[in-house]
Amino acid sequence: MLDNLGGGAIGGIAAGGTMNILSHILTTNIVVKLVLLLLFVFSLISWAIIFYKLRYLGRARKEDKEFLDLFWESKRLDYVYTAAKSLDYSPIAFMFNVTYKELLNIKKKSADGAQHADKENNEENLSYVERALKKSQLSSIAKLEISLPFLATVGSTAPFIGLFGTVWGIMTSFESIQRAGTAGLAVVAPGIADSLIATAAGLFAAIPAVIAYNYYSNKVRVIVNEMVDFAYEFMTIIERQIL
Repeated sequence: MLDNLGGGAIGGIAAGGTMNILSHILTTNIVVKLVLLLLFVFSLISWAIIFYKLRYLGRARKEDKEFLDLFWESKRLDYVYTAAKSLDYSPIAFMFNVTYKELLNIKKKSADGAQHADKENNEENLSYVERALKKSQLSSIAKLEISLPFLATVGSTAPFIGLFGTVWGIMTSFESIQRAGTAGLAVVAPGIADSLIATAAGLFAAIPAVIAYNYYSNKVRVIVNEMVDFAYEFMTIIERQIL
């Protein structure tokens, strides 16, 4: 008997065919359509950010390694400065370039006689260099973290937006029951289907965004740690030269 029931159910599904999700979405009420449209836009932007950050952070790590190899192997900062200009994606190279420009300005002022080489002026010069290095570091970090807050926002809000569509679909089902005066499956099924589609769309937008946010946040953290280490080592070298 169970085999007969199972065969009949399978036959009914096969006869009815698979549900056309797109056609079903087009027949939903306007509120659910707006929810699905918003989630689709969020998902589209999230995937664009995911592919962009994959390329950008990969290039940043690669060029950082190239710069650090160049920096520690070379004994001339002017040569490093010239070579680093081509490393557009390297945050460490950017920090070095900004700081080295500040060193050149200080050297130029000293050569023009605007400053005297005493301890007070040396400490003042050192503070200028340190501020330039810190400012360039913060600028590089902001550039690395750009677009990541959007992924975090999508990951945290998309399920609730989908939940709103779910609640609205259930409300539609109850209204259908009230109008029809019956609680049959044919009456409540459309609203329930709307709610399930909204829930699935919310998860579809949120899950990749959360995974990508955690993954890229970890990669940014690694790059930032390398930047901090370089800043410490570079400032040590500069202090020896100035003081």
